[in-house]
Amino acid sequence: MQPGSPPAVAPFLRTAAAYAWRLLVVGTLVYGLFAVLGRFHEIGVAVFLGLVITALLRPVADLVARGLPRPLAVTLTLLGSIALVLGILALVGEAVAGERTTLVREFRDGVGRIEHWLEQPPFRLNPQALTDVQERVGQYLSSHRSTLLSQALSGAGRLVEVLTTLALALFSSVFFIHSGDRQWSWFREQLPASVRSHTEIGGRAAWRTFTGYTHGIVLVAAINAVLVGLALWLLGVPLAVPLALLEFAAAFIPLIGSPIALAIAAVVALASKGPLVAAIVIALIVVIGQIEGHLLHPLVMSWAVRLHPLVVAISVIAGSIAAGMVGAVVAVPLVSVVWSVHTSLREARAAERALRE
Repeated sequence: MQPGSPPAVAPFLRTAAAYAWRLLVVGTLVYGLFAVLGRFHEIGVAVFLGLVITALLRPVADLVARGLPRPLAVTLTLLGSIALVLGILALVGEAVAGERTTLVREFRDGVGRIEHWLEQPPFRLNPQALTDVQERVGQYLSSHRSTLLSQALSGAGRLVEVLTTLALALFSSVFFIHSGDRQWSWFREQLPASVRSHTEIGGRAAWRTFTGYTHGIVLVAAINAVLVGLALWLLGVPLAVPLALLEFAAAFIPLIGSPIALAIAAVVALASKGPLVAAIVIALIVVIGQIEGHLLHPLVMSWAVRLHPLVVAISVIAGSIAAGMVGAVVAVPLVSVVWSVHTSLREARAAERALRE
């Protein structure tokens, strides 16, 4: 090395440094994006729900629009969907109200059976310990009544936020269903001409993956809910319909949603029907998990991007850390869309190079 010349840098370190500063820039941009979304998360959730509604109802609206003007077709589709959802909720409320007296009696008897079961081998719990737990719960509720009341009031405020978000999601879906393609064309025309073709390829890949994932996860959730509801009904577990709907909603969180919902069903079965039926419900958790993981997801989700289970698990955990329950729901479709766009653009660039050569 000549005196005064810069020190030689190994090619490995030079390459690592080049990648390092690029990763820092990308990480900063991602952090800034999540910070903005966290600040306006209600808007982000509303737009996401609007896209979900669009992915589900756009094919129906297109079908109805063959015989009716499109504005009327969109209106009828949305009103019919809202009526269907409200009808299901009314059915659940009627089922719960009709079983209320029986539920109170069964749960009272079930708690007594659980206490007696815990007092027997192998647990051999002291009956006085269970009594102390009940007394402590009562004392806690009495001493923290004002705190619980304030939390209930804050929960009412959260309910207003949820209703506002749902209203914005519905409002967005009206325009997405009616003229989403024209909105996308307008957005694309605002970009530089050099990136319009790649934007078109990435956008179509993103929407194709998102709609495929949405249709697939809804179908998987519906099948899970039917299986769970039928099994709980055959076992005589109360609240079979509400628990089936809980399973439907929980299935939107991959890997962990269904086990949590079925664990709640197992607790209900333990309190109402005893340890044997609860054990059957726990076995049901394993069976449905195997059906979902090895049959439903590979078959139903074949038109969407299929991710490795490890990627799904990391995405769900990272999403829940970043944005709670909403992040856990959004993480997998977001990762699927990003990977689909990356794959489509890579294939497009490879095709362009092949044509040039």
